[in-house]
Amino acid sequence: MGDLLQLTELGLWCKAGNFYIDPVKKVSRAIITHAHGDHARNGMDSYLCSKEGYLPLKYRLAKGASIQPLAYNEYIYINGLKVSLHPAGHILGSSQIRVEYQGEVWVVSGDYKLGGDSTCSPFEPVKCDTFISECTFGLPKYIWKAPQETFDEINDWWKQNANENICSVIFAYSLGKAQRILSGLDESIGSIYTHNTIKPMNDIYIQSGIELPNAIVANKNTSKDDFSKSIVIAPPLAQHSIWLKYFGTYKTAFASGWMGENDEKRREHIDKGFELSDHADWPSLNQAIKATACERVIFTHGYAHEMAEYYKNLGYLSEILIEK
Repeated sequence: MGDLLQLTELGLWCKAGNFYIDPVKKVSRAIITHAHGDHARNGMDSYLCSKEGYLPLKYRLAKGASIQPLAYNEYIYINGLKVSLHPAGHILGSSQIRVEYQGEVWVVSGDYKLGGDSTCSPFEPVKCDTFISECTFGLPKYIWKAPQETFDEINDWWKQNANENICSVIFAYSLGKAQRILSGLDESIGSIYTHNTIKPMNDIYIQSGIELPNAIVANKNTSKDDFSKSIVIAPPLAQHSIWLKYFGTYKTAFASGWMGENDEKRREHIDKGFELSDHADWPSLNQAIKATACERVIFTHGYAHEMAEYYKNLGYLSEILIEK
């Protein structure tokens, strides 16, 4: 990979700057792409994140964590390296990390998506020599429909259930996906409820200036409410919990890019799947890589091997960082 960034057992390390990007074990200085648990972990001596991502990260980390926020497109110097953060379009505060040293520029994408999303800043391509790109959905078969089409499908499903006096329950991750779904709901259909683990993130989004519909926390105090025309947003862990008994007769759904596949295993134990991803699809991955004007591309997560081979055939210096 060269000397600027290299993979170690602690995570992606910049030797010249002595910092790590999304480290997996304790380090002295961590730069965090976003606040999802597989990227932001407790125990680091200090953290750097985007200004927009400060509140989600602060909520997710242990009390007293040392977090330095940095506005998008501004930069700081760390041991002589120029470091800046740029919108990734994945969730609120998600960032690409740009590192410049001795005329060489690397960009680490973190998780990202292109396209419209009212709940976070849109992806901005960053010119670089080397681009480290996620490729969770890095195959030509992954092409997302327009998000509004999925929101229309969700609202139609909810309306049909409400007409039959059936509660609609959608499972979605509490940070990012839940708020994105909420932003697309038609409040005229009925009441909106959420699991109590989603409320803190809703509050953070609203505090950050993101418009969300009014959502009531469903708990033992609301257990006598009539949920027959309501929709409930819940984390995946609630799927098999007794919490669901509050809602009487209900149907369940899951929102994910994986729901675009005709895979019975992925749809097991749910009534409906909605294709809605916070990761780039195949056309968007290629568009993003091209926009960086990079000569070298390194793939991580997802279909790294397949994308590396594809880009080698296109004439790029193409490698694999991590295969998962």
